Amino acid sequence: MKKFLLISGFFLAGFWINAQTYSEKDFQQSISQVNTAKTKADYDNLFQKFSKFTGYKKNDRWQAYYYAAVSMYLKTEIQQNQTMHEDLPGANALARKFAKGAFNAQQDNAEANILLGLLYFQKMQVSPSGDTQKDMEIVSQAVAKAEATSPNNPRLAILKARIKEKSGNQADADVLLQKAKNGFDSKTSMGSAAPTWGRQLISNK
Repeated sequence: MKKFLLISGFFLAGFWINAQTYSEKDFQQSISQVNTAKTKADYDNLFQKFSKFTGYKKNDRWQAYYYAAVSMYLKTEIQQNQTMHEDLPGANALARKFAKGAFNAQQDNAEANILLGLLYFQKMQVSPSGDTQKDMEIVSQAVAKAEATSPNNPRLAILKARIKEKSGNQADADVLLQKAKNGFDSKTSMGSAAPTWGRQLISNK
């Protein structure tokens, strides 16, 4: 009986380790798919995957919240110029909910701050009747925090370009977008574990 329990214990432990390995592999594959997603359905599928990861990913759980928010953010971005789309304010609110999960876990993380900034800027676009002044203050705070630790981040350059465009300064916006493009093109601008999404925000311009 003891031998049976011992064997069962080893089997269950091995199964758990394999399940964890598979989950991490699937998580990394899902991250890579963020850059190749093109349709609303693609982003919906990614959101479903990442939102499930938030429930059982123990290490760096903030990343699961982060990429769930990214997926919903990018889905909303591609739908803004379409005549038929879902509830964009609702999608943005859902993305902000998950982004805050990542932010609360790592408030000094530049990527979490940049994503919040992008989402609140998006909120002003899809919910123009909201408190624009308050939203812009959150965006400005996010930019300031991100600049302190990651001034050359290409996603930060995109966010700053959006702000310039809103103020009517397209010339400075174009300079910032070029900076972002150069950042994505440079392999040394980001660490190997850094997010790589965002190029699609330039190509969709």
